[in-house]
Parts: sequence; C-alpha cells; structure tokens
Amino acid sequence: MAIWQAFVLGFVQGIAEFLPISSSGHLILLQKWFGMQTETAVFYTIMLHVGTLVPVCIVLWKQIKGLFSDKWRRFWLLVLATVPAGIAGILFEKLIPLEDIIAERYWILSVAFLFTAGEMIFSDIYAKKVSMVNPINAKSSFIMGCGQAIGVVSGISRSGSTITFGNIAKVDKSENANWTFIMSIPIILAAVGLQCLDLITGETAIGSIDWIPLFIAVITAMIVGYLTIKFMLNVIRKANYKWFALYLVIISTANLIVYLVK
Repeated sequence: MAIWQAFVLGFVQGIAEFLPISSSGHLILLQKWFGMQTETAVFYTIMLHVGTLVPVCIVLWKQIKGLFSDKWRRFWLLVLATVPAGIAGILFEKLIPLEDIIAERYWILSVAFLFTAGEMIFSDIYAKKVSMVNPINAKSSFIMGCGQAIGVVSGISRSGSTITFGNIAKVDKSENANWTFIMSIPIILAAVGLQCLDLITGETAIGSIDWIPLFIAVITAMIVGYLTIKFMLNVIRKANYKWFALYLVIISTANLIVYLVK
C-alpha cells in the first residue's frame, strides 16, 4: 500500500467513524478501489477503528471513569448494551460471511447506505418533534444496543443506528451522544482481540501487512477522529441529520452506477 493510500484511509476513517455515514462501508469502497485483498483489508479496518478509539477515550474520559462509580452501575448498562451487537457479530462471523459477500457484491453497500439515510431522516424529524428526556437505564441501553447490532452490517452506520434507536427510546440528546460513542469501545476492543487471535493462529499473515502505511493510517485516523467527534457531539445535541441523509443518497447512487458500469 502506498503512503498516500494509507493517509486517505486514515482520513476517511477519522471522519466517517463519528459521522453517521458508515466508516466500514466507505473503507470497503476505498479498499476495493485500491485493490486490497479481503483478508488484509479486514485487518486494516480493525486497526483503523483502534485509531478512532483513542479520541473517544480522550474526549469522553470523564464519562468513561463514571462507568465505575455507583457500584459500577453504568458499566453493567454498557455490558447490557453490548450484548445484541456481540450476538450479531458472532452470527455474521461464524454463520454468514457477510463481509466476503459484500466485498464481492458491493452494490449491497448502496442498499445499506440508503437504509442509514432513512434512519437519519427519521431521526431528524422525530428528535425535533418529541421531547428527549429519558436517562440511560437498562431499557434505553438495550434499545440502543439493538441499534448498534444493526450497525454491524457494513454500510449501515453503527453510530447512526445507535443514535436513531436512542431517539426511539427518547434518550436525552447529550446522553444519547455520549453513550453512542462509549458503546463503541467494547465492540472495537472485541474486534481487535479477534484479529490478534487470527495473527497468533496464522489466519492473518503478518508478512502480507504493510506496517509503516498502517501506522500512518492509524495516526491519521486518530487525529482526524479527535476533531470530528467534537463536531458530531454538537450535531447530535441539535438533532440535525438531514445533510448526512442527502450525502448517503448521493454516495449510494454513485456506488450503484459504478458497479453497473463495470
């Protein structure tokens, strides 16, 4: 992989991870255009998510520390919120090779992008009409967790689905914003753990990985992600999602045209 390609991947990951436009969907498109092998591409995707995990911990450090206060109440709520995505992840990893299917038939991303666009339009309308006053509790955490589970599918934004389901649960907008990004932490850590296991067992070949470009990509994702997360926290609090929906419709249409032309 060329240095400029690594920079592009990191830049896109840093922006798309925190905007409700699906970072995984965008990375698949870029990796397809860059001619990356599926096995290596998955490893790069996971490591890029590690890059954007760092700014989450920096920006939301106070809230993360709060997970372990009050008899670890919020920590157990986070565990509850993680269960649906954990089940969905295992399902797609072991029973349905969804990543491989999408890599071969990437027109599916267009459908997923449109699904996310629909979520954003719904959230834009619903969050402005209904009072968002509920706290983070067992019920709202599980509902948001179900939204995050839907976001396991590449092309469907994890943050977008989680935010939408938080709106359905009428969660306070600030709480919705913070909890959405905190919920990403255990999912990313679990994915990293699985990738490390693949490296140890030899399922992912270390020799096929360009480590210097990967390092550049991760650092870029980290820096850009830090700037983007602060912007997105304000967007969620204002419930202004319609422009993301418009962008997703455009990228969905463009991807479908490229697929049909090829």
